[in-house]
Amino acid sequence: MDARNKRSLILLGHAQSGKTTLSETLLYLCKATSRKGSVVDGTTVSDYSFDEIERKSSISSGFLYCDYKGHRIQMIDAPGYADFFGEVIAGVRGVDAAIIVIDASAGIEVGTERSWQILEEAGLPCIIFINKIDKAELDLNRVLSDIKERLSKKAVQVNNLEDPSLVEAIAESDDKLIEKYLEGAKLSPEELKNGLRQAVIKRSVFPVLTGSGLAEKGLNELLDAVLGYLPSPLERSGIKASNPKNPGEEKEIQLKEDGIFAAFVFKSISDPYVGQLTLLRVFSGALLSNTAFYNVNKKSKERIGQIYILQGKEQRPVEAASCGDIVAIAKLKETVTSDSLSDGKEEFLFEPIVFPEPAISASVKPKTRQDEEKISNVLSKLAEEDPTFKVSHDPQTKELIISGLGDLHLSIMVGRMKKRFNVEVELGTPKVSYKESITKSAKAQGKYKHQSGGRGQYGDCVIQIEPLETGKGFEFVDKIFGGAIPRNFIPSVEKGVINSMQEGIIAGYPLVDIRVTLLDGSYHEVDSSDLAFQRAGRLALRKAVMEAHPVLLEPIMDVEISISEEYLGAISGDINSRRGKILGMEVKGKTQVVKAQVPLAEMFTYANDLRSLTGGRGTYIMRFSHYEQVPHKITSGIITQYQTTRKQEEE
Repeated sequence: MDARNKRSLILLGHAQSGKTTLSETLLYLCKATSRKGSVVDGTTVSDYSFDEIERKSSISSGFLYCDYKGHRIQMIDAPGYADFFGEVIAGVRGVDAAIIVIDASAGIEVGTERSWQILEEAGLPCIIFINKIDKAELDLNRVLSDIKERLSKKAVQVNNLEDPSLVEAIAESDDKLIEKYLEGAKLSPEELKNGLRQAVIKRSVFPVLTGSGLAEKGLNELLDAVLGYLPSPLERSGIKASNPKNPGEEKEIQLKEDGIFAAFVFKSISDPYVGQLTLLRVFSGALLSNTAFYNVNKKSKERIGQIYILQGKEQRPVEAASCGDIVAIAKLKETVTSDSLSDGKEEFLFEPIVFPEPAISASVKPKTRQDEEKISNVLSKLAEEDPTFKVSHDPQTKELIISGLGDLHLSIMVGRMKKRFNVEVELGTPKVSYKESITKSAKAQGKYKHQSGGRGQYGDCVIQIEPLETGKGFEFVDKIFGGAIPRNFIPSVEKGVINSMQEGIIAGYPLVDIRVTLLDGSYHEVDSSDLAFQRAGRLALRKAVMEAHPVLLEPIMDVEISISEEYLGAISGDINSRRGKILGMEVKGKTQVVKAQVPLAEMFTYANDLRSLTGGRGTYIMRFSHYEQVPHKITSGIITQYQTTRKQEEE
């Protein structure tokens, strides 16, 4: 199909605004389906996975297409819940435009605002569709006013092209039209129509339409607006890319049918029957089934089999993919999300997708020994499919940790583990990776003497310990003179010290940032051994640490919280209550970004608490910064708990 007759768009909006029902009805009206499915019955084309049918809401993006008046329209039905916002961020990279869907009775909601922000950052044109107008007692003027106030003043109803405020907005987007308009001349219907199209593509106007996906109202007008106002791939400006051989050099890939092959991988789907499906958007040129492409990121050629266009869970084979198409390829070996693809004649790298950082973590324990063997493989498969879902192993606490964008996100992943892979797990709060250290120097002797008939065990050493700068780790200094300890036993002392450091002295956490100097000792010609000097080193370290004012260190996180100004007071107070420090604030458009440092121990419930404090409007990112000393009162509690646990284990 001619690229001028292609449209690709993403349906965005708050959860339950009716996006899936709208997409289902559009498919039915365009005769892409023979019957109209229902979200309530779990029969829609878009929401086909067991968890979407069960919850009656979208969790993953649905990929759909229909033909209307000689045009091919490809749609991505994106989920509205904040926990699945990674799907929105990825989906936006695969399309040329969007439809923002607003529930007429609810108005502008959190998901609407976040979707709008993503579109602004991507620079994509969009149509605003006020849905569910068949509901009784609606104040449409209030919704329109809300749109202008909270989204954009450029949002205009387009029922009448001769409406004075609309004519002015159209004229302002074109130098020739504004000149004619200011001279008092009347713009022709053709000028208004073409001018409106250009204004929408340039994001100078956002058309507002009304209707109902469920009641099939206003949908032909919406489809006409998609063809009339939203861009074909050829009307998009070039896509920015960098030269992998010279990363600072930027270039633009022009969207052309006869240009070089250029595509971007924006999503992967794990299909239970086909396996891994890789979704790519073709910007330029064409790719034939059963050929190959060059993966610029991996610097390698990859052969491909059949190319598919997706209609929900169906994969429909196509001979080729060309400029403007969204297609899927199965069982690729090397290609993953954010890879740039070419024909190998020209190399370029598109910007990788920046996904939101996980906001919440949980420890994972398998319920059975059999599940324990499967769990790592299952989690890695889920993480490949969803870049906002992370899996890690904490070597200190020995815990397997999963992280995601919210409680619902983690709950869905645990559900998928059970339903798709038959693996059951229990979730818990992760342990904090505390560390132990010292604040002053101390000296101690460790003597290990054991006699039980036959050959005995004897090792004796004197050490001095002193604190090092944060992050310096461990130093061992040998100052033995005159053979007080034979050379072959000095590494044994060091080994004993290191083993004791790993186990911890006061609370069972690793001991760090310490210099240990071996000063003196004694040995026995017959009874001294490697093991005896290891034990002597352990004993000496334990004694010295207890004299060196030991402390606990805790991980401190850099936290950036994005909120509107009205929540500043509540957020500041909440950070203080978490033993946090506010470092500064930054204004980004209508958003205030609060920069703070907060102990990790105080952040495990923050995703839910922030949602509660801001009505779901606040977001945050968190990264490790450094370790700091734990306040004495909290340290005492941790030590007491550790000693109680040890006593119980010994009994």
